[in-house]
Amino acid sequence: QLQPVESGGGLVQPGGSLRLSCTASGFTLDNYAIGWFRQAPGKVREGVSCISSEHYTYYYVDSVKARFTISRDNAKNTVYLQMNSLQPEDTFVYYCAVSRNNFCSAQNIEYDYWGQGTQVTVSS
Repeated sequence: QLQPVESGGGLVQPGGSLRLSCTASGFTLDNYAIGWFRQAPGKVREGVSCISSEHYTYYYVDSVKARFTISRDNAKNTVYLQMNSLQPEDTFVYYCAVSRNNFCSAQNIEYDYWGQGTQVTVSS
């Protein structure tokens, strides 16, 4: 079973940066689209960004388009979400998800495997 694993979350002050990583032991992510989602308690999980196997990138939240960058390093079997100029409203649990069909979408249903999430808290 493919199990993505996120890392890189934590507590950061407003204006700071974090880089989230998504990898999967024993599975090559090269051929899959990888999405990043985020969710607040009691809220719907929303799509943030996605990168296809061909490195096409998509951003689904207007407020992150100028601040977040998704990328992948196939040699390291890792997908990254670089988050800059973080604000308190970016406080969520962030999840990475794998689409076996290599289909990027903001919709949860298009993804087949999900990580456990990593908490990002932006606070002074």
